[in-house]
Amino acid sequence: MLRQALRCKASSLGRGGAVGRSAAQYCNPASDMQPRLPQAHASSVTQATNSSETPAIDVSAHEVPCSKSLSVTAPRAPSSARAQTSLGPIVLVAKPLARVLLLHTGGTLGMDSHASYEEDVDGHHVLVSGTGGKYHAQKSQSLKPGNMLNNLLGIVPELRQLANLDLKVVFNRDSCNIGPKEWVTLAKALDASRRNYDAFLVVHGTDTMAYTASAMSLMLAGFRKPIVFTGSQLPLAMPRSDARQNLIDSLTCATSSFNPPHVHLQEVALCFGGKLLRGNRARKVHSNVYEAFASPSYPNLARMGVDVEWNTGAMLQPEGVYRPRLRLDPAVLRVPIVPGVDPRVAYGDLVGRGVRGVVLESFGVGNMPSSAWLPWLRAQRKAGLLVSMVSQCAGGALQPELYASGSAALALGVEAGPQMTAETAAVKMMLCLQYPDLPLGVPLAGEM
Repeated sequence: MLRQALRCKASSLGRGGAVGRSAAQYCNPASDMQPRLPQAHASSVTQATNSSETPAIDVSAHEVPCSKSLSVTAPRAPSSARAQTSLGPIVLVAKPLARVLLLHTGGTLGMDSHASYEEDVDGHHVLVSGTGGKYHAQKSQSLKPGNMLNNLLGIVPELRQLANLDLKVVFNRDSCNIGPKEWVTLAKALDASRRNYDAFLVVHGTDTMAYTASAMSLMLAGFRKPIVFTGSQLPLAMPRSDARQNLIDSLTCATSSFNPPHVHLQEVALCFGGKLLRGNRARKVHSNVYEAFASPSYPNLARMGVDVEWNTGAMLQPEGVYRPRLRLDPAVLRVPIVPGVDPRVAYGDLVGRGVRGVVLESFGVGNMPSSAWLPWLRAQRKAGLLVSMVSQCAGGALQPELYASGSAALALGVEAGPQMTAETAAVKMMLCLQYPDLPLGVPLAGEM
């Protein structure tokens, strides 16, 4: 017997004659005839007739995963019905589901909401002061992949309709404690699973999500499969949490090649607050609204509404072979130029203190006070410091050659390619220090 797996409503299947009866029998455990269907993501059920038109019964609302089609012989109709129509086999046209690995790294989404939040005098849920939230211990039963996945699918059952999900807990911590060491661990986990999954979903805290997404895009350049980062401003179990919608939106985007219009996402992206952004162009721009991320220097890849509005022209088309680079040098510092600050006093000899690279955050298109900053840059460059220039502006071009001080900085060997976010520039500096053959000013994954 075939195993029963479709849950159907009589109103949607019982549309007259033997067709309605046979479809209902597949879904009714009490029926005398109980053919059991395999787990199938059935996009439609079609009935062959002698007429030129083939009636179809849509059971997409009751889909279950499968990658095969199934032909089931319909039960014989009464003689009076057979006189009116000739029934052929009912055919299930299967719709495959993507296989997706969800990698959990921590953040607000999976936080212990009961221990992390309390009610204030007005009855509002607020974070317990001084805690930053409570995270389950790494060996907690709640973090066992099976338990966690079951809990997740129990709260967000729609995810079952989008993909066959596996879950891996890489670590579970506040994202402020996620840095180069954890980026290498995550990149290795993604690289090791690349051939086994169609897409990847990374749950991450919001504070450093832009850094981690940038790191994955550069370390795994040419990965050619969707890696979508998401998280939330409130824990999944809390009322009004944005986690539920962010998860559904992220998985929808990650599996877009499996559903019309079959958009092939081949890059690291960040999905949050109804927007899909290129991961290495995203920045956290708000601490407590649901649209917490923006991409000031690059268009959105998609926007989620009633439909997903794709901007396919902005999507990355990877070139070259996939070559993972799994080493980083964390001896990098972001140095913003502040009016009146003398870097010789504020920063001194960075090279002598072990700093190997600096992301210099200049004014506007690449301007800076020349009297203090140029002598300091000259001395540090001579000592071997690698310097990459970005702008303090969220958007716009970087053109330091337009100013005398910017031109002088370029002459000293300061790298100033097209504009990158400061987060991406810092991560790229860490990568280039470990891989000297990689020039800072050449794009790897659409970051500039």
